[in-house]
Amino acid sequence: MTHTLLSIGHGYSAQALADLLLPLGWHVIGTTRSAERAAELARAGVEPLIWPGHPLPLDRATHLLTSVAPGDAGDPVLAAHGAEIAAATHLDWVGYLSTIGVYGDHGGAWVDEDTALSPGTSRGRARVAAEAAWQDHAPTRLHILRLAGIYGPGRGPFAKLRRGTAQRIVKPGQVFSRIHRDDIGAALLAALQSGQGHAVYNLCDDDPAPPQDVIAFAADLLGMPPPPEVAFDDADLSPMARSFYSESKRV
Repeated sequence: MTHTLLSIGHGYSAQALADLLLPLGWHVIGTTRSAERAAELARAGVEPLIWPGHPLPLDRATHLLTSVAPGDAGDPVLAAHGAEIAAATHLDWVGYLSTIGVYGDHGGAWVDEDTALSPGTSRGRARVAAEAAWQDHAPTRLHILRLAGIYGPGRGPFAKLRRGTAQRIVKPGQVFSRIHRDDIGAALLAALQSGQGHAVYNLCDDDPAPPQDVIAFAADLLGMPPPPEVAFDDADLSPMARSFYSESKRV
């Protein structure tokens, strides 16, 4: 039997899973919004599907992964196809990529999967609601995977240093957790192959650190001088990036 993964919102992290599944003989269908991105998926061995715009081929899928972020109106996948997904009892596994932002701020203290959810941002609250909605709709075993900050090829401190855009931002007490793209792929593969029932997993490298230390370490590995330290209040950050500094926790 050919296993088929339907990956909704197929992006950076989901492609890491596809790269592992395709050599195993899996078929991967990935949704995207643009024709340009669809061509990229096809070159990577993924069957592209423009969505929204075409029906989701749930009847062809044995496994389902969604990477689509919720909006103000809730989870867009469930809003459009919730009843169909709930009725897709032939699915063997459903995976939902969430975020450690659901835990909110813990002042740098440790959190794990048993920590109460207390999001401090509207994005985090939307994720908590989306997780609950997927728990209500999943027709089979559901794995919720809460991702830390993602880095990997083309993203993260190495890429920023090479582009000259890295900042060593210092906010006393601030720590971030991270996860490499390839580790996300490996964890997803282990999850869908595990046979484990409903579960929640935090995906992180278990080495939280102040962001300025990460940049300095990456610069040392590249043999580059680190950028100067910049106080958080003086840093050139977008509102979105600045909001991440409102929460500090070790995962």
